[in-house]
Amino acid sequence: MKNQPARQTAETGPQPVTAWRKTATGLELHVRLTPRSSGDRIEGLALLADGRQILKARVRALPEDGRANVALQRLLAAFFGRPVAAVTLIAGATTRIKTLAVTGDPEGLARKLSDLAPPAP
Repeated sequence: MKNQPARQTAETGPQPVTAWRKTATGLELHVRLTPRSSGDRIEGLALLADGRQILKARVRALPEDGRANVALQRLLAAFFGRPVAAVTLIAGATTRIKTLAVTGDPEGLARKLSDLAPPAP
């Protein structure tokens, strides 16, 4: 049986899987990184075609020798107000979709990400 990427509740129907998951030490975060951009920035939350939610980020660094990954770690550290050492690449070193761990208060970190979501209609 295939894993379903969306959750369903009786009241609201299918719900997208969020871009993050709280852990005992912080968050696990799924990011789509675009290197070679005109600037370093977080663009917000987006849905992939398969229904998964990701955080969109752009960095100026080239995707060579891990430079873009390091730039992403620095960008996320600044966004969360955490040291760079608190952001670790878990998976996706050579792909656009990456999984990172951010250590810190899971509730506070999740709140920062929730603030990026567009207001409900």
